[in-house]
Amino acid sequence: MMLRVAVSLAWQKKRVGGMRMPSTAARAVHALKDENCPILISPSLVSLDLPDIWASNPTPHDFPSAHKCSNEQNAAIIDGKSMAEEIMSRIAFEVKRMKESIGKVPGLAVIMVGQRRDSQTYVRNKIKACEEAGIKSMMTELPDDCKEDEVLNALSRFNEDPSVHGILVQLPLPQHLDEAKILDVLSLEKDVDGFHPLNLGNLALRGREPLFIPCTPKGCIELLIRSGVEIMGKRAVVIGRSNIVGLPTSLLLQRHHATVSIIHAFTKNPELITCEADIVITAAGVPNLVRGNWLKPGAVVIDVGTNPIEDPSCEHGYRLRGDVFYEEAVRVASLITPVPGGVGPMTIAMLLSNTLDSAKRAYDFT
Repeated sequence: MMLRVAVSLAWQKKRVGGMRMPSTAARAVHALKDENCPILISPSLVSLDLPDIWASNPTPHDFPSAHKCSNEQNAAIIDGKSMAEEIMSRIAFEVKRMKESIGKVPGLAVIMVGQRRDSQTYVRNKIKACEEAGIKSMMTELPDDCKEDEVLNALSRFNEDPSVHGILVQLPLPQHLDEAKILDVLSLEKDVDGFHPLNLGNLALRGREPLFIPCTPKGCIELLIRSGVEIMGKRAVVIGRSNIVGLPTSLLLQRHHATVSIIHAFTKNPELITCEADIVITAAGVPNLVRGNWLKPGAVVIDVGTNPIEDPSCEHGYRLRGDVFYEEAVRVASLITPVPGGVGPMTIAMLLSNTLDSAKRAYDFT
């Protein structure tokens, strides 16, 4: 009797082309009767994955303002460049000490596929930073249409090279390449970007310590701490949930005892969630997405976005713009990172710091 009632209620009066369509509940009841059906009907997590395609952001003149922004800048600038320079000088000192003591230096290998402008900017800056710190660097460049085996072969060579202590596969990769498969091949002991599943897993689990923390999230936290921002107990919003920045940033904030919300392309009314945050870290990859009225007055804003905007007057034909509408945000926030000169330099400093740590472990150097 109960089963008949459940089946009756499960069928809805929805018709497509005159046909009655079964509801999820009805399909579940039928599944219980079919011995060939799986025990659980919940889909795999991978099957739920959808690309985060952000809606185009409104233009300044049609965006209503929730806060009365002053005409003056209220926010203090978080100078990521100067903070990174201080860290880099310490790294250079340690590299010199290692070379003088054991005749060895850290080595960083970079694999870059394609011609993404933001990736080119970061790789160029990383190689330059290695030279300044005395770290040996090497790079393999592959075209957009390269085969997966070409990437795996380059990765295997660096895995086996004892003079290489850190390997960086510049992400994101072109869509035809299996990013997960490639990162799985990367040696855990050389995963200075912190993207290996075991490193991310240890980041997520309380009581565990990853060999390496992903560089950009690690740099964001370093910026907050060096700026005197209290994280524990604060409301933090992370905009974007990529495996590169958004996800590990949210995990790292939780390890620092923040109360974390994640905004993604399917979030309804993201500005209503964001405007309650004490700390906003945005990594959506959408220029000017976060407007002034998305922010709580006095919020701390860390802008990870590095979006290339065509500009023939610039040296490389483009300039970088963040995810945050900077001119509005500085009138609302208490602290904010500029783009460029904020998170970018700190990300590179964290990469070199991780590479130095890897070399110290490899050589048992203290």
